[in-house]
Amino acid sequence: MSPHDDPRTPPAWSPSGAGDPIEAVRRRLQQSIRHFLVGPATPVRDLSADVRGDPGYFGPGSITWRVHADASMLVGGLRSLLLQTMHPLAMAGVADHSGYRDDPTGRLWRTAAYVGTVTFGTKAEARKAVARVRKVHTRVQGTYRGQPYAANDPHLLLWVQHTLVDSFLVTYQRLSATPLTPAEADRYVAEQATVARLFGAEPAATSVAELRQWFDAVRPELHAGSSARDAVRFLLMPPLELAMRGPYSVIAAAAVGSLPWWVRWDLRLPILPVTDLVAVRPMAKALTRGIGWALSAPAAAAP
Repeated sequence: MSPHDDPRTPPAWSPSGAGDPIEAVRRRLQQSIRHFLVGPATPVRDLSADVRGDPGYFGPGSITWRVHADASMLVGGLRSLLLQTMHPLAMAGVADHSGYRDDPTGRLWRTAAYVGTVTFGTKAEARKAVARVRKVHTRVQGTYRGQPYAANDPHLLLWVQHTLVDSFLVTYQRLSATPLTPAEADRYVAEQATVARLFGAEPAATSVAELRQWFDAVRPELHAGSSARDAVRFLLMPPLELAMRGPYSVIAAAAVGSLPWWVRWDLRLPILPVTDLVAVRPMAKALTRGIGWALSAPAAAAP
């Protein structure tokens, strides 16, 4: 087997457009970043082209497409995973049934494929992606300290969905060059309620104020146990190739810095607001905007 028969090996780079060295570097970065994030999968939709056919549940005029096409999603995705560990029942499901330690790359690729499909795919593709996740969830059930849990529990489904919405919104507002207005932020939360309905979750928040009220109401349920802290340590220091460790450390620091103080306290993460403001956030902005620049390059033509 040659190295390029292995889907985990980045594809060979063909220097199309070699007459423009900046564009050539941009395309090479694009290929490397895409392979790290989604592996051998092709994009769900070419966002540089006019939308034809079914635009899906959101479409090009939505706030969801605007937020989810931004590279701040990298920070938001990690933030959501860190936040999800705070619910003991959700964490029990991960600890008892997930193989994230054995196959972190595969887990990243599957999660990225799911989010990309629900966001940018057709309605039929989005429904199939949700159905696949719900099917996997049927096996994720058990008990934690005598309390039963099930991944398809409407309350736990909404916990996961709301952590995603909150994290994508918070990190977009912190890192994007074009933050949302209050009205646009409310519209984003309302759009994302569609995903909760697809999953059969509890009624979701439809505004930023409702989202904040929901987190306030659920806070008494939250607690970081030893399994949560173990998972957080893995998430912040996963086994990565040497070249990825520097960029990932910036993403991880930005994700931690964007968490509420009480979450960082319970997870025993550093609380350094000055460092976050003057060092971490500027580095994360530079990194995510650089990644966005690379990913916005037109896809190279097939040979």
